[in-house]
Amino acid sequence: MPSFAPLDRRSVLKGIAGASLVLPVLEAMGEEVSSRPPRRFCALYTANGMSLPKGAHEIDEWSWFPTTKGNDFAYGKSTAPLSPFRKQISFMGGLYHKNGTKADPHVCSDMWLTGAPLHNSERGKYNTVGIDQIVALHTKQFCRQPSLVLSIDAGVGFLSRTGTISYSLEGKPIPAENNPRRVFDRLFRADRASLTAQRDQLQRRIRLVDAVLENARTLNRRLGRSDREKMDQYLTSLNEVEARLIASEKWIDIPLKAQDYSHLNLDVTSEGTPDEYYRNMLDLIALAFDADITRSVAFMLNREDGMGISDTFPLKLGLSRTHHNLSHAQDKQGQIDFAKYDLFLSQQLAYFLGRLNEFKDANGTVLDNSIVLFGSGASTTHNPTNLPTLVAGGGHMGLRHGTYWHRADTSMSDVFLSILHSMEIEVPSFADSTGVLRDSIFSAI
Repeated sequence: MPSFAPLDRRSVLKGIAGASLVLPVLEAMGEEVSSRPPRRFCALYTANGMSLPKGAHEIDEWSWFPTTKGNDFAYGKSTAPLSPFRKQISFMGGLYHKNGTKADPHVCSDMWLTGAPLHNSERGKYNTVGIDQIVALHTKQFCRQPSLVLSIDAGVGFLSRTGTISYSLEGKPIPAENNPRRVFDRLFRADRASLTAQRDQLQRRIRLVDAVLENARTLNRRLGRSDREKMDQYLTSLNEVEARLIASEKWIDIPLKAQDYSHLNLDVTSEGTPDEYYRNMLDLIALAFDADITRSVAFMLNREDGMGISDTFPLKLGLSRTHHNLSHAQDKQGQIDFAKYDLFLSQQLAYFLGRLNEFKDANGTVLDNSIVLFGSGASTTHNPTNLPTLVAGGGHMGLRHGTYWHRADTSMSDVFLSILHSMEIEVPSFADSTGVLRDSIFSAI
């Protein structure tokens, strides 16, 4: 049995007493800071790629990518619900992760937001930080929660069949939430009593971990790699809970923005009607953005390779096969049904963009001050090139929309760096980026 370095809780849990606190932005800090419109980021991921039908079937109208490039592109049938937002969205083609072509194609969701070299990871380190957590790092002092990580199945899943698309600054998978009521309570019902109860529960869990790790040397000899990964994930989960509690406690005396929650169905689950589940989750994101509770969101709508309950969603919608099976379909009807599931996802995205347009900031809509990234880690059938990518919003952040922008062999990391700079997060690089995309929809960088 190979030996491992002992687990060190201090490397994961920074310690409640020793944590550095950054005060929330208050009016007392000056009008220029407190009234400045938020800049937000939301990543929405769907697995298994999009339908890009074979030419022999003569169903080009069902292609997810438009059939013509530039400003004169026409929406296909599967993206038609997005046509009302033509001036607020753009398709981007030719994108890929350089490391994605070298790795197992099933890890495309693991690396979608990170671009990490998963084919050649360092010993003891699998992934690198995702763009959503870079955004969280630079915006957490302005809002109640550093980030919101959601997925269809919750948790983290496992390598190459991940249940989350979010990775921490240390490259650890961040557990996702999928229960609308728990998400709502965390975002909108933070009071002293609930925070105290959560703090007590966290302290009990930390004491338990400490007791286990006192015998870390023995533990190392008894646990296999899989069990150690689970322990590591548990420690990461505790760290995320602690960070959220610290953030919530800073804001406890500052009232939330008044909002209408009457339309929410917090009892909906992923086992019910797919569109009702998605729309309630997307409503929660929109409300969180409107109230400036967080400025960084990652939501995994579907998991790769037939994993999880969402693989059955096409069947619930009356289509012929499961999601993963449709992604491999070579026959005409199978490819049309795959495209019809893309159509369903376009309807959910259109609903979300509409909600963001309904909410207002001081200088425009919430969508004007938010960049929404929607896409997949494969084009179709596990192909890690020409990644289907749509960028929406950010009209007041320098983005210029209404086009199908395409440039072959463009690094997705360059897109991420461009997004960060559009959010005024002036980092010099991201992952394996080579620079920002100045001749693209990111016109102000």
